[in-house]
Amino acid sequence: MLIGVIAGLVGLSFGIFGVLAFRVSEQQRKLVDVEFDEPALPPGAAEVLAVVGRAFVVVDAIDGVVRASPAAYAFGLVRGHTVVHEQLLDMTARVRRDGVILEKQFELPRGPLGQGTIIVQVRAAMLGEEYILLLADDRTEITRTEEIRNDFVANVSHELKTPVGAISLLAEALESSADDEVAVRRFAKRMEKESARLAALVQDIIELSRLQGANVAQQGHPVDINSVIADAVDRSQLPAESKNISIVVGGRVDAMVYGDQDLLVTALRNLIDNAIRYSPENTRVGIGVRAKEGLIAISVTDQGDGLSPEDQERVFERFYRVDAARSRQTGGTGLGLSIVKHVISNHGGEVTLWSQPGQGSTFTIRLPEMEGQDDGDAPVAATPATRSNSPHSHDATGVHEQGASA
Repeated sequence: MLIGVIAGLVGLSFGIFGVLAFRVSEQQRKLVDVEFDEPALPPGAAEVLAVVGRAFVVVDAIDGVVRASPAAYAFGLVRGHTVVHEQLLDMTARVRRDGVILEKQFELPRGPLGQGTIIVQVRAAMLGEEYILLLADDRTEITRTEEIRNDFVANVSHELKTPVGAISLLAEALESSADDEVAVRRFAKRMEKESARLAALVQDIIELSRLQGANVAQQGHPVDINSVIADAVDRSQLPAESKNISIVVGGRVDAMVYGDQDLLVTALRNLIDNAIRYSPENTRVGIGVRAKEGLIAISVTDQGDGLSPEDQERVFERFYRVDAARSRQTGGTGLGLSIVKHVISNHGGEVTLWSQPGQGSTFTIRLPEMEGQDDGDAPVAATPATRSNSPHSHDATGVHEQGASA
Protein backbone atom coordinates (compact mmCIF):
# COMPACT_ATOMS: atom_id res chain seq x y z
CA MET A 1 0.00 0.00 0.00
CA LEU A 2 2.87 2.36 0.87
CA ILE A 3 4.53 1.70 -2.49
CA GLY A 4 1.23 2.33 -4.25
CA VAL A 5 0.76 5.65 -2.47
CA ILE A 6 4.30 6.74 -3.29
CA ALA A 7 3.86 5.75 -6.95
CA GLY A 8 0.61 7.69 -7.11
CA LEU A 9 2.23 10.80 -5.67
CA VAL A 10 5.11 10.56 -8.13
CA GLY A 11 2.68 10.15 -11.05
CA LEU A 12 0.61 13.11 -9.85
CA SER A 13 3.75 15.25 -9.57
CA PHE A 14 4.78 14.40 -13.12
CA GLY A 15 1.28 15.15 -14.37
CA ILE A 16 1.16 18.54 -12.66
CA PHE A 17 4.65 19.36 -13.99
CA GLY A 18 3.62 18.38 -17.53
CA VAL A 19 0.50 20.54 -17.41
CA LEU A 20 2.47 23.53 -16.11
CA ALA A 21 5.17 23.07 -18.76
CA PHE A 22 2.53 22.90 -21.51
CA ARG A 23 0.86 26.11 -20.30
CA VAL A 24 4.20 27.94 -20.10
CA SER A 25 5.06 26.77 -23.61
CA GLU A 26 1.70 27.98 -24.97
CA GLN A 27 2.16 31.39 -23.37
CA GLN A 28 5.67 31.77 -24.82
CA ARG A 29 4.47 30.73 -28.26
CA LYS A 30 1.69 33.32 -28.16
CA LEU A 31 4.17 36.01 -27.16
CA VAL A 32 6.42 35.07 -30.07
CA ASP A 33 3.49 35.09 -32.49
CA VAL A 34 2.44 38.52 -31.32
CA GLU A 35 5.98 39.86 -31.54
CA PHE A 36 6.73 38.55 -35.05
CA ASP A 37 3.29 38.75 -36.65
CA GLU A 38 3.48 40.39 -40.08
CA PRO A 39 2.03 43.89 -40.25
CA ALA A 40 -1.47 43.92 -41.62
CA LEU A 41 -2.67 46.40 -44.25
CA PRO A 42 -6.01 48.15 -43.87
CA PRO A 43 -8.97 45.99 -44.96
CA GLY A 44 -9.30 45.84 -48.75
CA ALA A 45 -5.97 47.57 -49.43
CA ALA A 46 -4.19 44.41 -50.57
CA GLU A 47 -6.97 43.57 -53.05
CA VAL A 48 -6.92 47.08 -54.55
CA LEU A 49 -3.12 47.11 -54.88
CA ALA A 50 -3.22 43.74 -56.64
CA VAL A 51 -5.24 45.21 -59.52
CA VAL A 52 -3.96 48.80 -59.60
CA GLY A 53 -1.63 48.10 -62.54
CA ARG A 54 1.27 50.24 -61.29
CA ALA A 55 4.39 49.53 -59.28
CA PHE A 56 3.74 50.12 -55.59
CA VAL A 57 5.62 50.15 -52.29
CA VAL A 58 4.01 50.23 -48.83
CA VAL A 59 6.26 51.41 -45.97
CA ASP A 60 5.66 51.55 -42.24
CA ALA A 61 6.41 54.26 -39.67
CA ILE A 62 10.18 53.68 -39.89
CA ASP A 63 10.24 53.39 -43.73
CA GLY A 64 10.55 49.62 -43.65
CA VAL A 65 9.01 47.97 -46.71
CA VAL A 66 5.84 46.14 -45.67
CA ARG A 67 4.81 45.13 -49.18
CA ALA A 68 6.06 45.86 -52.70
CA SER A 69 5.09 44.71 -56.19
CA PRO A 70 7.47 42.80 -58.48
CA ALA A 71 7.61 45.87 -60.72
CA ALA A 72 8.99 47.94 -57.84
CA TYR A 73 11.88 45.51 -57.54
CA ALA A 74 12.33 45.42 -61.33
CA PHE A 75 12.53 49.24 -61.45
CA GLY A 76 15.21 49.18 -58.73
CA LEU A 77 13.07 51.13 -56.23
CA VAL A 78 13.33 48.45 -53.55
CA ARG A 79 16.03 46.00 -52.50
CA GLY A 80 15.09 43.49 -49.85
CA HIS A 81 13.02 45.42 -47.29
CA THR A 82 14.62 48.80 -47.99
CA VAL A 83 13.62 51.73 -50.18
CA VAL A 84 16.73 52.46 -52.26
CA HIS A 85 16.46 56.11 -53.24
CA GLU A 86 16.69 59.09 -50.90
CA GLN A 87 14.22 61.07 -53.05
CA LEU A 88 11.49 58.55 -52.23
CA LEU A 89 12.34 58.59 -48.53
CA ASP A 90 12.11 62.38 -48.55
CA MET A 91 8.60 62.08 -50.03
CA THR A 92 7.48 59.64 -47.33
CA ALA A 93 8.87 61.94 -44.61
CA ARG A 94 6.89 64.92 -45.96
CA VAL A 95 3.70 62.90 -46.30
CA ARG A 96 4.11 61.56 -42.75
CA ARG A 97 4.80 65.05 -41.38
CA ASP A 98 2.19 67.08 -43.28
CA GLY A 99 -0.43 64.47 -44.07
CA VAL A 100 -0.62 65.60 -47.72
CA ILE A 101 -0.54 63.76 -51.05
CA LEU A 102 2.60 64.37 -53.11
CA GLU A 103 3.34 63.66 -56.75
CA LYS A 104 6.74 64.13 -58.41
CA GLN A 105 8.76 62.87 -61.35
CA PHE A 106 12.29 61.55 -60.80
CA GLU A 107 15.11 60.27 -62.97
CA LEU A 108 16.63 57.49 -60.87
CA PRO A 109 19.53 55.06 -61.40
CA ARG A 110 18.26 51.74 -62.74
CA GLY A 111 20.67 49.69 -60.64
CA PRO A 112 23.87 49.76 -58.63
CA LEU A 113 26.03 49.31 -61.75
CA GLY A 114 26.14 51.12 -65.06
CA GLN A 115 24.67 54.44 -66.13
CA GLY A 116 21.15 53.30 -66.99
CA THR A 117 18.35 55.43 -65.56
CA ILE A 118 14.60 55.16 -65.27
CA ILE A 119 12.12 58.05 -65.24
CA VAL A 120 9.22 57.44 -62.87
CA GLN A 121 6.19 59.45 -61.84
CA VAL A 122 5.72 58.80 -58.09
CA ARG A 123 2.61 59.51 -56.02
CA ALA A 124 2.84 59.23 -52.21
CA ALA A 125 -0.11 59.18 -49.81
CA MET A 126 -1.13 57.92 -46.38
CA LEU A 127 -2.58 54.40 -46.25
CA GLY A 128 -4.52 54.11 -43.03
CA GLU A 129 -2.94 55.64 -39.93
CA GLU A 130 0.39 53.82 -39.99
CA TYR A 131 1.46 53.17 -43.56
CA ILE A 132 2.46 55.23 -46.59
CA LEU A 133 1.83 54.09 -50.15
CA LEU A 134 4.15 54.92 -53.06
CA LEU A 135 2.70 54.43 -56.54
CA ALA A 136 5.26 54.55 -59.39
CA ASP A 137 4.53 54.83 -63.11
CA ASP A 138 7.34 54.22 -65.62
CA ARG A 139 7.57 57.29 -67.88
CA THR A 140 10.95 56.49 -69.41
CA GLU A 141 9.77 55.62 -72.91
CA ILE A 142 7.27 58.49 -73.12
CA THR A 143 9.81 61.07 -71.94
CA ARG A 144 12.55 59.88 -74.27
CA THR A 145 10.16 59.71 -77.20
CA GLU A 146 9.24 63.34 -76.54
CA GLU A 147 12.92 64.29 -76.46
CA ILE A 148 13.54 62.43 -79.72
CA ARG A 149 10.56 64.19 -81.31
CA ASN A 150 11.87 67.61 -80.29
CA ASP A 151 15.35 66.79 -81.60
CA PHE A 152 13.84 65.43 -84.78
CA VAL A 153 11.87 68.61 -85.44
CA ALA A 154 15.00 70.71 -84.89
CA ASN A 155 17.04 68.46 -87.21
CA VAL A 156 14.39 68.47 -89.93
CA SER A 157 14.15 72.25 -89.83
CA HIS A 158 17.92 72.49 -90.26
CA GLU A 159 18.09 69.88 -93.03
CA LEU A 160 15.24 71.40 -95.04
CA LYS A 161 16.89 74.82 -95.08
CA THR A 162 19.72 73.68 -97.36
CA PRO A 163 17.77 72.41 -100.39
CA VAL A 164 15.03 75.04 -100.03
CA GLY A 165 17.60 77.84 -99.84
CA ALA A 166 19.53 76.39 -102.78
CA ILE A 167 16.41 76.21 -104.93
CA SER A 168 15.53 79.80 -104.04
CA LEU A 169 18.99 81.07 -104.99
CA LEU A 170 19.02 79.07 -108.21
CA ALA A 171 15.61 80.44 -109.15
CA GLU A 172 16.90 83.99 -108.71
CA ALA A 173 20.02 83.22 -110.76
CA LEU A 174 17.88 81.61 -113.45
CA GLU A 175 15.67 84.67 -113.65
CA SER A 176 18.62 87.03 -113.96
CA SER A 177 20.21 84.87 -116.70
CA ALA A 178 17.18 84.43 -118.89
CA ASP A 179 19.09 85.48 -122.03
CA ASP A 180 22.03 83.13 -121.41
CA GLU A 181 21.03 79.69 -122.69
CA VAL A 182 24.10 77.94 -121.24
CA ALA A 183 23.54 79.43 -117.78
CA VAL A 184 19.83 78.58 -117.91
CA ARG A 185 20.63 74.94 -118.66
CA ARG A 186 23.23 74.78 -115.88
CA PHE A 187 20.97 76.38 -113.27
CA ALA A 188 18.00 74.26 -114.33
CA LYS A 189 20.07 71.11 -113.92
CA ARG A 190 21.16 72.21 -110.45
CA MET A 191 17.55 72.98 -109.52
CA GLU A 192 16.48 69.55 -110.68
CA LYS A 193 19.15 67.95 -108.50
CA GLU A 194 18.22 70.00 -105.41
CA SER A 195 14.52 69.33 -105.90
CA ALA A 196 15.21 65.60 -106.14
CA ARG A 197 17.19 65.81 -102.92
CA LEU A 198 14.34 67.72 -101.24
CA ALA A 199 11.81 65.13 -102.46
CA ALA A 200 13.94 62.28 -101.07
CA LEU A 201 14.26 64.03 -97.73
CA VAL A 202 10.52 64.65 -97.48
CA GLN A 203 9.84 61.01 -98.43
CA ASP A 204 12.15 59.76 -95.69
CA ILE A 205 10.51 62.08 -93.16
CA ILE A 206 7.09 60.74 -94.16
CA GLU A 207 8.44 57.21 -93.83
CA LEU A 208 9.73 57.91 -90.33
CA SER A 209 6.40 59.47 -89.33
CA ARG A 210 4.61 56.38 -90.59
CA LEU A 211 6.94 54.17 -88.58
CA GLN A 212 6.20 56.14 -85.40
CA GLY A 213 2.54 55.13 -85.63
CA ALA A 214 3.03 51.55 -86.84
CA ASN A 215 2.10 48.83 -84.34
CA VAL A 216 3.70 45.64 -85.61
CA ALA A 217 2.44 43.57 -82.67
CA GLN A 218 -1.21 44.32 -83.53
CA GLN A 219 -1.07 44.77 -87.31
CA GLY A 220 1.57 42.18 -88.28
CA HIS A 221 1.18 38.91 -90.15
CA PRO A 222 3.42 36.02 -91.27
CA VAL A 223 6.07 37.25 -93.72
CA ASP A 224 8.21 35.23 -96.10
CA ILE A 225 11.75 36.64 -95.91
CA ASN A 226 12.58 35.30 -99.37
CA SER A 227 9.78 37.45 -100.79
CA VAL A 228 11.07 40.48 -98.84
CA ILE A 229 14.54 40.02 -100.32
CA ALA A 230 13.19 39.58 -103.84
CA ASP A 231 11.06 42.76 -103.62
CA ALA A 232 13.90 44.82 -102.11
CA VAL A 233 16.35 43.67 -104.81
CA ASP A 234 13.83 44.40 -107.55
CA ARG A 235 13.31 47.96 -106.31
CA SER A 236 17.08 48.56 -106.23
CA GLN A 237 17.78 47.50 -109.81
CA LEU A 238 17.76 50.96 -111.39
CA PRO A 239 20.43 52.55 -109.16
CA ALA A 240 22.50 49.37 -109.46
CA GLU A 241 22.30 49.40 -113.26
CA SER A 242 23.36 53.05 -113.37
CA LYS A 243 26.70 52.02 -111.79
CA ASN A 244 26.93 48.56 -113.40
CA ILE A 245 26.78 46.91 -110.00
CA SER A 246 25.67 43.28 -109.66
CA ILE A 247 23.29 42.32 -106.85
CA VAL A 248 24.08 38.73 -105.83
CA VAL A 249 21.70 36.81 -103.55
CA GLY A 250 22.84 33.66 -101.75
CA GLY A 251 20.75 31.37 -99.57
CA ARG A 252 17.08 30.70 -98.90
CA VAL A 253 15.11 30.10 -95.71
CA ASP A 254 11.86 28.24 -95.14
CA ALA A 255 11.07 29.90 -91.80
CA MET A 256 8.70 32.87 -91.53
CA VAL A 257 8.83 36.03 -89.41
CA TYR A 258 5.95 37.96 -87.90
CA GLY A 259 5.65 41.57 -88.96
CA ASP A 260 4.87 44.06 -91.72
CA GLN A 261 6.20 43.05 -95.13
CA ASP A 262 6.20 46.58 -96.58
CA LEU A 263 8.25 47.92 -93.67
CA LEU A 264 10.73 45.05 -93.90
CA VAL A 265 11.11 45.62 -97.64
CA THR A 266 11.74 49.31 -96.98
CA ALA A 267 14.42 48.53 -94.39
CA LEU A 268 16.24 46.02 -96.61
CA ARG A 269 15.96 48.28 -99.67
CA ASN A 270 17.57 51.09 -97.68
CA LEU A 271 20.50 48.82 -96.83
CA ILE A 272 20.89 47.75 -100.46
CA ASP A 273 20.64 51.34 -101.74
CA ASN A 274 23.21 52.39 -99.16
CA ALA A 275 25.56 49.62 -100.33
CA ILE A 276 25.08 50.64 -103.97
CA ARG A 277 25.62 54.33 -103.19
CA TYR A 278 28.98 53.76 -101.51
CA SER A 279 30.31 50.97 -103.76
CA PRO A 280 32.55 51.72 -106.75
CA GLU A 281 31.27 51.12 -110.26
CA ASN A 282 31.57 47.65 -111.82
CA THR A 283 31.51 45.89 -108.43
CA ARG A 284 28.88 43.81 -106.68
CA VAL A 285 26.63 43.90 -103.62
CA GLY A 286 26.12 40.59 -101.83
CA ILE A 287 23.01 39.54 -99.92
CA GLY A 288 23.21 36.44 -97.70
CA VAL A 289 20.40 34.86 -95.69
CA ARG A 290 20.31 32.00 -93.22
CA ALA A 291 18.20 30.70 -90.33
CA LYS A 292 19.76 29.34 -87.15
CA GLU A 293 18.76 28.92 -83.51
CA GLY A 294 15.42 30.67 -83.93
CA LEU A 295 16.88 33.70 -85.72
CA ILE A 296 16.89 34.72 -89.38
CA ALA A 297 19.95 36.70 -90.42
CA ILE A 298 20.11 38.82 -93.61
CA SER A 299 23.49 40.33 -94.47
CA VAL A 300 24.18 43.04 -97.05
CA THR A 301 27.85 43.38 -98.04
CA ASP A 302 29.37 46.12 -100.18
CA GLN A 303 32.83 46.73 -101.63
CA GLY A 304 33.11 50.35 -100.56
CA ASP A 305 35.75 52.17 -98.57
CA GLY A 306 34.59 50.90 -95.18
CA LEU A 307 33.97 52.89 -92.01
CA SER A 308 36.21 54.01 -89.17
CA PRO A 309 35.34 52.92 -85.60
CA GLU A 310 34.20 56.48 -84.82
CA ASP A 311 31.77 56.50 -87.75
CA GLN A 312 30.46 53.03 -86.88
CA GLU A 313 29.30 54.29 -83.48
CA ARG A 314 27.16 57.05 -85.02
CA VAL A 315 26.12 55.67 -88.38
CA PHE A 316 22.56 54.82 -87.21
CA GLU A 317 21.88 58.33 -85.87
CA ARG A 318 19.31 60.44 -87.69
CA PHE A 319 20.81 62.82 -90.28
CA TYR A 320 24.34 61.60 -89.56
CA ARG A 321 26.50 61.44 -92.69
CA VAL A 322 29.97 59.95 -92.81
CA ASP A 323 30.90 62.29 -95.66
CA ALA A 324 28.43 65.15 -95.93
CA ALA A 325 29.82 66.39 -99.25
CA ARG A 326 29.61 62.95 -100.83
CA SER A 327 26.12 62.41 -99.42
CA ARG A 328 24.95 65.57 -101.17
CA GLN A 329 26.42 64.30 -104.42
CA THR A 330 24.85 60.85 -104.10
CA GLY A 331 21.51 62.16 -102.85
CA GLY A 332 21.73 60.73 -99.33
CA THR A 333 19.49 62.21 -96.66
CA GLY A 334 21.10 60.68 -93.57
CA LEU A 335 17.83 58.97 -92.57
CA GLY A 336 18.09 55.62 -94.35
CA LEU A 337 19.97 53.69 -91.67
CA SER A 338 17.88 55.31 -88.94
CA ILE A 339 14.77 53.96 -90.66
CA VAL A 340 16.37 50.52 -90.86
CA LYS A 341 17.15 50.47 -87.15
CA HIS A 342 13.64 51.67 -86.25
CA VAL A 343 11.91 49.05 -88.42
CA ILE A 344 14.01 46.14 -87.20
CA SER A 345 13.65 47.23 -83.57
CA ASN A 346 9.85 47.31 -83.97
CA HIS A 347 10.03 43.71 -85.20
CA GLY A 348 11.95 42.58 -82.13
CA GLY A 349 15.25 42.26 -83.98
CA GLU A 350 18.57 44.06 -84.29
CA VAL A 351 20.84 45.43 -86.99
CA THR A 352 24.60 45.28 -86.59
CA LEU A 353 27.57 46.52 -88.59
CA TRP A 354 30.94 45.03 -89.39
CA SER A 355 33.33 47.29 -91.27
CA GLN A 356 37.01 48.05 -91.70
CA PRO A 357 38.57 50.87 -93.72
CA GLY A 358 39.45 49.60 -97.18
CA GLN A 359 37.54 46.31 -96.77
CA GLY A 360 33.93 47.35 -97.23
CA SER A 361 31.01 47.00 -94.82
CA THR A 362 28.48 44.32 -93.90
CA PHE A 363 25.14 45.22 -92.32
CA THR A 364 23.36 42.25 -90.73
CA ILE A 365 19.67 42.17 -89.81
CA ARG A 366 18.58 39.54 -87.27
CA LEU A 367 14.90 38.78 -86.78
CA PRO A 368 13.21 36.17 -84.57
CA GLU A 369 11.45 33.36 -86.38
CA MET A 370 7.69 33.28 -86.02
CA GLU A 371 6.58 30.95 -83.23
CA GLY A 372 4.75 27.76 -84.07
CA GLN A 373 7.16 26.60 -86.76
CA ASP A 374 9.27 23.48 -86.78
CA ASP A 375 12.69 24.02 -85.27
CA GLY A 376 15.85 23.40 -87.20
CA ASP A 377 18.12 25.26 -89.51
CA ALA A 378 16.76 26.18 -92.88
CA PRO A 379 18.93 25.01 -95.77
CA VAL A 380 21.34 27.57 -97.14
CA ALA A 381 21.89 26.93 -100.84
CA ALA A 382 24.85 28.27 -102.77
CA THR A 383 22.79 29.37 -105.73
CA PRO A 384 23.41 31.95 -108.44
CA ALA A 385 21.88 35.38 -108.09
CA THR A 386 18.12 35.38 -108.30
CA ARG A 387 18.35 38.83 -109.84
CA SER A 388 21.40 40.41 -111.34
CA ASN A 389 21.89 43.21 -113.75
CA SER A 390 25.16 41.70 -114.92
CA PRO A 391 25.26 39.05 -117.62
CA HIS A 392 28.02 37.28 -115.69
CA SER A 393 26.64 35.31 -112.77
CA HIS A 394 28.72 35.11 -109.59
CA ASP A 395 28.84 32.24 -107.17
CA ALA A 396 26.91 33.39 -104.10
CA THR A 397 28.67 31.18 -101.60
CA GLY A 398 31.42 33.63 -100.84
CA VAL A 399 28.99 36.48 -100.46
CA HIS A 400 26.83 34.51 -98.06
CA GLU A 401 29.72 33.34 -95.93
CA GLN A 402 31.10 36.87 -95.61
CA GLY A 403 27.72 38.22 -94.58
CA ALA A 404 27.16 35.44 -92.06
CA SER A 405 30.55 35.85 -90.47
CA ALA A 406 29.88 39.52 -89.84
